[in-house]
Amino acid sequence: MTSFEEVDVDKSGTIDKSEWEALELEDRRRRLDDEDSQRDAQRRMAWFCLVGMLAYPFLVLLCSIVGADQAADIIGSMASIYFLSVAGIVGVFFGVTNMSKKEVKGNNG
Repeated sequence: MTSFEEVDVDKSGTIDKSEWEALELEDRRRRLDDEDSQRDAQRRMAWFCLVGMLAYPFLVLLCSIVGADQAADIIGSMASIYFLSVAGIVGVFFGVTNMSKKEVKGNNG
């Protein structure tokens, strides 16, 4: 949060046009940084989910090889819910990404 004193650089008691423009520029920069951080976090989450989907069958296989048959059965029985949940997360990520791209194209052209 920016105080009035920080924005009023020339200490005139009012916010001039140049000071207002500087405030808007700083606000726009912060918004872009936040949006970029959000996209990065969503991208990492989607990759983590995809890696998990690929590693899950190998985990069941590893449990069977090691001789932990009960663990393999438990992990295998959770597979349907796990894959459905992870596919939902990844699907929402790609859907929102696609919608935001269409929104940007709609605003620009």
